[in-house]
Amino acid sequence: MSVLGILIPVSFVLLSVCAALLDRRKSAQRSRVLASLGLSKPKDSSGKLKFVGFFHPYCNAGGGGERVLWAAVAHMQRNDPDVISVVYTGDTDATKEEIISKAKSRFDVTLHPGTLHFVFLDSRKLVEDKAWPHFTLLGQSLGSMVLGWEAMTKFIPDLFIDTMGYAFTFPVVALLSLFTIGSIQVPIGAYVHYPIIHGDMIARVKGRKQWHTNTNRIANSEMLSFGKILYYRFLLYYYSLSLRQASFIMVNSSWTQNHANAILNHSDKTLDWLHHLMPILGLLKLFLGYTWFSHRTRTKEVNAAGQREARIVYPPVEPKEMVKFSLEDREKVILSLAQFRPEKDHPTQLRAFAELLKTHPETGNNAVKLVLIGGCRNAEDEARVEALKKLARELDIENKVEFILNAPYSDMLRWLSRASIGLSTMIDEHFGINVVEFMAAGLIPVAHESGGPLKDIIVPYNGERTGFHATTPTSFAQALHNALSLSKEEDKAIRERARTSAVQRFSEEEFVRGWELSGWRKWL
Repeated sequence: MSVLGILIPVSFVLLSVCAALLDRRKSAQRSRVLASLGLSKPKDSSGKLKFVGFFHPYCNAGGGGERVLWAAVAHMQRNDPDVISVVYTGDTDATKEEIISKAKSRFDVTLHPGTLHFVFLDSRKLVEDKAWPHFTLLGQSLGSMVLGWEAMTKFIPDLFIDTMGYAFTFPVVALLSLFTIGSIQVPIGAYVHYPIIHGDMIARVKGRKQWHTNTNRIANSEMLSFGKILYYRFLLYYYSLSLRQASFIMVNSSWTQNHANAILNHSDKTLDWLHHLMPILGLLKLFLGYTWFSHRTRTKEVNAAGQREARIVYPPVEPKEMVKFSLEDREKVILSLAQFRPEKDHPTQLRAFAELLKTHPETGNNAVKLVLIGGCRNAEDEARVEALKKLARELDIENKVEFILNAPYSDMLRWLSRASIGLSTMIDEHFGINVVEFMAAGLIPVAHESGGPLKDIIVPYNGERTGFHATTPTSFAQALHNALSLSKEEDKAIRERARTSAVQRFSEEEFVRGWELSGWRKWL
């Protein structure tokens, strides 16, 4: 008998054994979850209980991405009482009760513990920046694969939805079907807030532009810039293969959709050619992009040109409290709502505020104040806040700047009801849920002229202005001055337009409608 004649039946037997073991493990996992929830055997219309897994390692962070997660879970709990939501998280320092409580206090989202289960992951450190001081994106991508494997060993869902942006977990989930000859199939969905790599990032490296993802050392070196372009091309290629594993993809804005569509339909002939020369790369491509599972079960959402396409589902803002706020007699407060992460570019806010006071000293006499409210996830975020406080002292504005960390939802609402201007300085903000909150609460938004705030949010309403855009500290200072100098009539009119525009387009009802149109139900 030939070697091939032996290997084929042996492989089939091994895979069959693996399938049986995984199937038993899956049943045992579900029994334990049901017992922990105090449930017996609730049934859906097909006679089977369904489990939807949400992969969100930082579910307790309190940012815009977490609002999307909890809005989706709450919607399922209201409309699908026999579907169990399973959240994979690395927040091992918090209990289930504490996470649910924070969702209520931060977002006013009520979650029912009876149909919500948390799978706590121990290897989240592998997706943190500090774990990969060099080649951070590649390291985090590989780390997410380990994290995804830990998630699947602890619980196998009926549907896997990544709501945080870890597309490299998709091939790991798809691998279950390969191991079990298709007896365990876990369809994959995604809500993409921000692509980990995209064309703009590569363009900045090519243009030798310094950025928080492109240090001066690299930007000033032709050789290092060339090497980083190759690195980005490599990462983009495999990111595209991984993202294609998803059966349905939702994105949060036009900006994200444009980049996601480009990534989904991306090709690189040089890397394709290398696969023929390097068998290891060929196996990597097979694993990330062309598993047996993906060909058997995946359908593709395509446009008229036959290209894969993501669907825009705007994040929800619940404005029922915010729309009650008066549009008149606002305090001279410039409010920032953003987690203290590097990309939010808080230093530009401080420099713009200092420029405003310098070029328009009368503003300072009017008791204007800058308030920065944001979440701190870890020690690195706390260190950034300390650096910002130091910068405020250097700019001689510390007496007019206030930092508020990890504020509860009630405190955030209180500031939104008082403040006059909402400030956001992030470049290429994928959406900008904070800007929508500004508008719904009646603030005049001033945001960077890029991404979601430019294309989706601060757009004309009935042909008239709803806010201001800027790009540099100087232009932000001028935009802030313009917003503070409006006549009483125009001030109220722009607030009314901004509020109406935000409430009509970014409500929770619109989010739920878009979530349903994604087609997630058919995969159950």
